[in-house]
Amino acid sequence: MLEKRAQILLKTLVEHYITDGQPVGSRTLSKCSGLDLSPASIRNVMSDLEEMGFITSPHTSAGRTPTHRGYRLFVDTLLVMQPLRDDEVKRLEDRLSSPDPQELISSAAGVLSDLTQFAGLVMIPKRRGIAFRQLEFLPLSDKRILLIIVTTDGNVQNRIILTDRVYTPSELVQAANFFNLNYAGQTFEEVRAKLRDELRQMQSDMTRLMTAALEASDKAFAEDQDDVVISGERNLLHVDDLSSDVTSLHKLFEMFERRTMLLQLLDTSQKADGVNIFIGGESGHASLDECSVITAPYEVDGQVVGTLGVIGPTRMAYERVIPIVNVTAKLLSNALSQR
Repeated sequence: MLEKRAQILLKTLVEHYITDGQPVGSRTLSKCSGLDLSPASIRNVMSDLEEMGFITSPHTSAGRTPTHRGYRLFVDTLLVMQPLRDDEVKRLEDRLSSPDPQELISSAAGVLSDLTQFAGLVMIPKRRGIAFRQLEFLPLSDKRILLIIVTTDGNVQNRIILTDRVYTPSELVQAANFFNLNYAGQTFEEVRAKLRDELRQMQSDMTRLMTAALEASDKAFAEDQDDVVISGERNLLHVDDLSSDVTSLHKLFEMFERRTMLLQLLDTSQKADGVNIFIGGESGHASLDECSVITAPYEVDGQVVGTLGVIGPTRMAYERVIPIVNVTAKLLSNALSQR
């Protein structure tokens, strides 16, 4: 733990650096910290903070800037939150009022981006409990079969199955009839559980075909949906702390395009209790070394189904961004639960 005057000086330094983006010198700290310390005493404390890794001295300036470790201490123990005003919460509620879940999720990403001027993102809940109305197998050429899946909500998916032998049209009709007569209206998860026992009584070739059909169905609906909605990533092009390094910016936008790492980070954040903050390398992804990611899980009927958040520079107004993320998660949870 830092002694009190060191905490106050670090807090003052971080707040001034977030506001101005310029290294903070002893004279500024002497004027703004409220401490009755001589410049020499302030420099001694600054030297101690630098030695402990909380601040650093740029080569071009006599002032200091916070390190990622300094930001972490600031966020964890020194930060004073700036709650959203009632009128701001009301505007958020108005924007998150659609009866369409997909539109709500897109609106939430847009809200996060608009209010922070950074990149807003919302992880889309995985679709579960999809029930099918009917399956149909159509022979193509050689060992290729077209699987047509129709769900109870009218969604139609087509997948090509590669088999280890040629199936006759009558065998394909028999397989489709078996599915449709015994399992229509049930979810794929329910069908899979029942088939474990019932397929043992069928011919082994037909077992392989039906197992392949279930696997293809799972992949079809997994690929049919986006995994994360991103809004406002172009805002980061105008953030000086990020745009000055073209290589890092390129890696960041490559991550937005591929999305796999983002999804991993958001998936991990689902297990957090409330707001979760990754500063710099804490995310475990080199693309985010100069960024901070603030996330919060959101729920439907009390069950966590996804995560939303903001990606911006490490030099951000945490006291403002954290409440925005927190309130948006709660409002999205309420809106989705009231459908």
